Amino acid sequence: MTLHSISEFSRIERPAKSIFDTGAMFDSGFRDNTLLECFNCHFEALPANNLERIRAAQRIRYQVYCIEHPHENSDNPDGLEMDEFDAHAAQSLLVHRAANATLGTVRLILPLANDAELSFPVQRVLDGDSLAAFRQLPLHSTGEVSRFSISREFRRVIHSCGSGTDAALAGNSAVLMRLGLIQALVRMSMERGITHWCAAMEPTLLRMLSAMAIRFRPIGPLIEYHGLRQPCYCVVADVLEDVKRERPAFWSVLTDGGALLD
Repeated sequence: MTLHSISEFSRIERPAKSIFDTGAMFDSGFRDNTLLECFNCHFEALPANNLERIRAAQRIRYQVYCIEHPHENSDNPDGLEMDEFDAHAAQSLLVHRAANATLGTVRLILPLANDAELSFPVQRVLDGDSLAAFRQLPLHSTGEVSRFSISREFRRVIHSCGSGTDAALAGNSAVLMRLGLIQALVRMSMERGITHWCAAMEPTLLRMLSAMAIRFRPIGPLIEYHGLRQPCYCVVADVLEDVKRERPAFWSVLTDGGALLD
């Protein structure tokens, strides 16, 4: 397996600098569940829990990682991007309600019950010291965030169906879509007893997530992979606690108004 299997959370399409500056607007303009209501009006995060939905997720991955950002092997006549980690992963889709179209996907690679120390792509690229530190995590309740994808092509449906004129959505759809995919990660984690997330991310993305109160901790030094990436991890409960305190409207979307934590 090559480095091309490392977590794709680092390769989400870079938003404009102003995208996460809208956090202040959300906090002042959307209180409690108002942002969640806006999200639910326009989007839905669905588990890819059957073959049809899994194929939809793999088509989005192909669009993003083989066409829009060609990092993976694109020689697949079926237009599907897949790898060995799909066999022990949970996946979800982000759906635009009005257009009835899938816009994005995210994958949570789950630990192998009998081989937790060889479960994750990130384990294959860490140096010895970093790998030793990684093994201090509770590997049997850790998941790797991967294939975090929003297609440029598919998201055009938002504008084609007229939703871009909605005052609550205009200019902020990218934030809502990202929150929706993270909501899917929270749901998949809660359902499967995952307490920690690991990933390899661009430092810029780490800073943007931190502005949303979603903070990852580094594991060892930066690595070179399509640019510098930071292997990292977080404790899911700590992240949600920080988001609830600092970005309550975001927390409402991430936890579906707290329902995912019941």
